[in-house]
Amino acid sequence: MIDLASNDYLGLCDDPRLAAGAAAAARAFGTCSTGSRLVTGTTELHTELDRRLAAFTGAAAGLVFSSGFLANLGAVTALSGPDVLVVSDRTNHASIVDACRLSRSRVEIVPHRDVAAVAEALAGRDEDHAIVVTDAVFSVDGDLAPLAELHALVRSHGALLVVDEAHALGVVGPGGRGAAAAARASRANPTSSARSRCRNRWLRRAEPSSAPPR
Repeated sequence: MIDLASNDYLGLCDDPRLAAGAAAAARAFGTCSTGSRLVTGTTELHTELDRRLAAFTGAAAGLVFSSGFLANLGAVTALSGPDVLVVSDRTNHASIVDACRLSRSRVEIVPHRDVAAVAEALAGRDEDHAIVVTDAVFSVDGDLAPLAELHALVRSHGALLVVDEAHALGVVGPGGRGAAAAARASRANPTSSARSRCRNRWLRRAEPSSAPPR
């Protein structure tokens, strides 16, 4: 049988190293963390994973959520509010759509990969602040966001760019470090085939680190 609906893009589900690690963690910590990360559920394994992912992607710090859906909800709602315009690509993932609905912000939906429409939305806003949120690799069509143009645009308007790298991490960029890493490589080497230049202003606040997870 060929499974065309799986989210196991990197084929890690059956990796024996992950199975052994999961078994060891269950023996050491039990079958659950007994609480949310906010209260009592953060273990040394969580903080180590946060640290390693941050180092891998060149971030100052990381925070792992229990799903990508929750990560988008947390990021967008934390950065938004009544004085913030949220600009979202029409084909963004459903988690971004729901995050926009919960944002307490005015949300402007723009046509797919339309930088001019984003520029118009930012230029015409009444809000003091704005964020532009986009997938790095769009989950249905598989195309890439024009991150270089979006990054330059948000900087010129004093806005933030939030990039969901769920479908880019492990696939795009040097060593699979994602679209932001590809953008930095493109900036360092103009002849690179990297498509984008952006910085995830939520988590990526440091210069890239060369240390991958062990």
